[in-house]
Amino acid sequence: MAAPINLCLVWAIFFFCNCNSLPSFPSILIFGDSLVDTGNNNYIKTILKAKYLPYGQDYPGNLPTGRFSNGKLIPDILASALGIKDSVPPFLDPTLSEHDLITGVNFASAGAGFDDLTTTLSNAIQVSKQIELFKVYVEKLKGIVGEGKAKEIINGALVILNAGTNDWLLNYYDIPTRKLQFNATGYRDFLLNDKLQIFITELYELGCRRMVVSGLPPIGVIPFQMKTVKLENPLAGESWLEDQNRDSGVYNEELVKLLTRLQATLPGTKLVYNDLYEPVMDMITQPDKYGYVETKKGCCKSTILLCHPLASTCKSPSKFLFWDMIHPTFTSNQYLVKYILKNVIPKFL
Repeated sequence: MAAPINLCLVWAIFFFCNCNSLPSFPSILIFGDSLVDTGNNNYIKTILKAKYLPYGQDYPGNLPTGRFSNGKLIPDILASALGIKDSVPPFLDPTLSEHDLITGVNFASAGAGFDDLTTTLSNAIQVSKQIELFKVYVEKLKGIVGEGKAKEIINGALVILNAGTNDWLLNYYDIPTRKLQFNATGYRDFLLNDKLQIFITELYELGCRRMVVSGLPPIGVIPFQMKTVKLENPLAGESWLEDQNRDSGVYNEELVKLLTRLQATLPGTKLVYNDLYEPVMDMITQPDKYGYVETKKGCCKSTILLCHPLASTCKSPSKFLFWDMIHPTFTSNQYLVKYILKNVIPKFL
């Protein structure tokens, strides 16, 4: 039986964020990977899907919706806290209403990255393709509210761009395709300067002005990555991969510099960095602070990267940082949103 949703934490997010002092947004637009994909992969041919239990066991109605967690994701929780909508529908959902299009949708795809090569095996919707889908969205929105109002909505929308982790996992560390071409410094520069910089500029040209760009989490603490240590050395304990954490940290430092440079060249825009590294590392180094009893394993007891229909789950997901071998639990997503409401969103005031 699914564990009850931590309603106290939900109310705590609203209480501590002081939401009355937060800026308002007419809509929310999401681009990125599985951390923010609310179900687009349900509608494409890909091996990366989450439309089966135990995914979604703590989602309203206990429904597996394609979200890679036991409950709601960051976009859903954040949009609700900002009073935009209860959940953010995937753009590929054929049942989208006009109201959905006006108040914002989600273009993210599990397995996506900034590097198009990252999706070769998974067939996920790479970020470059997500922006093409956004162009389709813009035209639909113009048809509903007119060109002037559509421009106003997009100008004022909160845009979330969260990707990069899959590029390192699927293209560099675990499947070292790009490692044959780049060292870590070279690949970082390729992702930031040859890819992300272009994507932000394209979104700007399409009317986006208020953008949140997430950095990398400490990749070396992800359970799936730590498992590779034991595979290489069965006698080794479950330890962090410090080199991967270090690569993540340097990437984030350079991302902050890039956002500063871009904001100076894109008039009227506000680019805000969302730090995933420090909040996740704080959860791991101070688990008692968050009520966690396990931060090295997923609640879903699967030996592979993702959960599967026959996998058993822990009794209390709220006591686990990770749901499967890579994705956060609903509770962890709530904590990440609390961080965003306190440290990121106020910068748009």
